[in-house]
Amino acid sequence: MLKTVLVLLYLLAIVMANVITANNDPVLWGKLIIPAGSFLIGATFILRDLVQNTIGRKLTYGAIGAAMVLSAVSSYLLGDTLWIVAASTITFLFSETADTEIYSRLRLPMSLRVLYSGLVGGMFDSVIFVVIGLSPIGAGFLPWDLVGYAIAGQIVVKVGMQCIGALIVQLMPKPRVTAKA
Repeated sequence: MLKTVLVLLYLLAIVMANVITANNDPVLWGKLIIPAGSFLIGATFILRDLVQNTIGRKLTYGAIGAAMVLSAVSSYLLGDTLWIVAASTITFLFSETADTEIYSRLRLPMSLRVLYSGLVGGMFDSVIFVVIGLSPIGAGFLPWDLVGYAIAGQIVVKVGMQCIGALIVQLMPKPRVTAKA
């Protein structure tokens, strides 16, 4: 039951991030430009880590594939341009794979694995999406002089989300190991 709930939460968070981004103006924080869904995308990396803990790395790639398809379909249905749909799909593939592989290979406490893998995944997510989807290379929503602010805005939010997630994981009670006689 927990496995199913975690996977569904992960998939729902992906779709909701697209819905929130499509239906809300970006948040402006000083010069930083932050798509509203970025707050939820930061959480999806943490959910992906919990999914991996529950179903294993191999099955997690199935969940990532399903999430990538849901992300592309929801983005398209929300009226995003094909550039945005493609950027979302490519970004998802790279960022979630990076998160998964780093999380799998680190031999650190879970809170640090969540932090480090999510930071790298979030960086990939921010840079790839903005450059392919929003810059003049893609849909052209942002001129080059604003691209750096959009990348930085997303990174700030995703770093914050990863720090909060890592802190929550650190504070969670650890399962007690009982000695067998």
